[in-house]
Amino acid sequence: MDSIDDLRQRLSVGLAIPAHPLALTSTRRLDERRQRALTRYYIASGVGGIAVGVHTTQFAIRDPKIGLFRPVLELAAEEMARSKSPLTRIAGICGATPQATSEAQLLKELGYQAALLSLGALKDADEDALISHCDAIAEIIPIIGFYLQVSVGGRHLSHAFWRRFAEIENVVAIKIAPFNRYQTQDVARAVIESGREDIALYTGNDDNIVADFLTPYRFSGQEKRIVGGLLGHWSVWTQRAVEQHQRCLRADATPELLRLGVEVTDCNAAFFDAANGFQGCIAGLHEVLRRQGLLEGLWCLDESEALSPGQLAEIDRVYKAYPHLKDDDFVAQNRDAWLR
Repeated sequence: MDSIDDLRQRLSVGLAIPAHPLALTSTRRLDERRQRALTRYYIASGVGGIAVGVHTTQFAIRDPKIGLFRPVLELAAEEMARSKSPLTRIAGICGATPQATSEAQLLKELGYQAALLSLGALKDADEDALISHCDAIAEIIPIIGFYLQVSVGGRHLSHAFWRRFAEIENVVAIKIAPFNRYQTQDVARAVIESGREDIALYTGNDDNIVADFLTPYRFSGQEKRIVGGLLGHWSVWTQRAVEQHQRCLRADATPELLRLGVEVTDCNAAFFDAANGFQGCIAGLHEVLRRQGLLEGLWCLDESEALSPGQLAEIDRVYKAYPHLKDDDFVAQNRDAWLR
């Protein structure tokens, strides 16, 4: 197991980290063959890490009646262990403190290096309680803070909260995903003011991916940049996403890159179903993977989760509009090997 210093160093360089989907059969049971194939696809695409057990993996895997949380984490861990290139192993943690600490212990047992910590279950907790909760998890495993947008289950978190959060010793990064420039800036300013140069900033702002990489944040005479992404959007067309990350990392804004940012956001709007409040976001990602032959269907654990009216037409539109953003040829050349 790498040391926390090694983990910090890798995160600070800047990594492309997809959020791993869940492969199901038509009877809504785990499709182990395709689940492994997805992990192999991400590794072959050159990602720097993989995040499992997060929103894209479907939170319902934690339901005792479904019982997929541990099996899904184990499958991903096994495939990542076979990788010849170093990978940062991240898994999501959610729930109140008893559940979250139990999940943290499992992550540690399975060899995960960091936990992406969702605070969505603590909607009514004050900031003292939130910090105590984060402290408890950080005593078990290094944590990545998670500012999740309200529309998909997050809560508003103030600059003062993030300033206190940055004082927790075992914080290694923060994923900023409020889909909001004011709140993104709150996190960047808080980390800069804390003096913690060892906390990396990662984007989860699927509506602003490229621009986040191109933006220098400067406060109190110090500058910090978002260096990586931990994104559900990067669970599709992943090879191209890795290339885009390298192209944009610590780059200056140019008309060409800003135009790329608009194209990526347009694709995300279709895949994530922005027009319908993100109701079809998981099914939209599944549709892309289905077209590539990596998934058999769009099935989610919740039968009500499906494409929204008009979403399929939007996915068709961006497929035609941005052929340079898709990696269908790469997938076609390697899919059979990944599905072996």
